[in-house]
Amino acid sequence: MVVGAFPAAKLGVLAMKQISKPIANLLKERAKNSPFFRKYVCMPPAQFYNWMEVKTKMWALNLGKPTTVPVLNEAMAIELGANLLGEIIIFTIGAGLLLLEYQRQVRKEANKEEMVLQEKLELQATINELNFQVQRLDTQLREVARVTADLGKYGREASHVQ
Repeated sequence: MVVGAFPAAKLGVLAMKQISKPIANLLKERAKNSPFFRKYVCMPPAQFYNWMEVKTKMWALNLGKPTTVPVLNEAMAIELGANLLGEIIIFTIGAGLLLLEYQRQVRKEANKEEMVLQEKLELQATINELNFQVQRLDTQLREVARVTADLGKYGREASHVQ
C-alpha cells in the first residue's frame, strides 16, 4: 500500500508543479504590466525582501550592521516582486493540495474506524442472539429432561401397579 502511494505522490507533486507554474507565470506577466500590481503588489515585497536579504547576509558574514540598505531600482524591484509572487502562488497551490490530501486521509481513516466499529456492533449483536438461543435451548433441554424423568417415574409406577 505504501509502495503504491509513493509514485502517486510523486506524480501528484509533478502535476501540481506543472499546473501551478503557468498560472504563476501568467500572474507574473500581468503584475509586470499592471501599474497597480507593479506599485502595490510587486515592489513593496521586493524592497522588503531586498532589505531582509542584505541584513541577513551582513549578519551571516559577520560584517556588522549596514547603516542604509540601497533601494532596488524599479525594474529590478518589479522583476524580483513578480518572481516572489510566482513562488508564493506555487507554494500556496502546493500547500492547498497537501491540506486537501490530509483531509482526504483523515476522512478515509474515520470511515475505516466507523466500519470497524459497525462490524464490532454487528458481532456483539450476533453474540447476544446466540446467547439467547443457547439459553432457550438449555431451557428446552431441561424441559425435555424433566418430561423424560416424569415419564420414567410414571412408567415405573405403572409397572408396580400390575
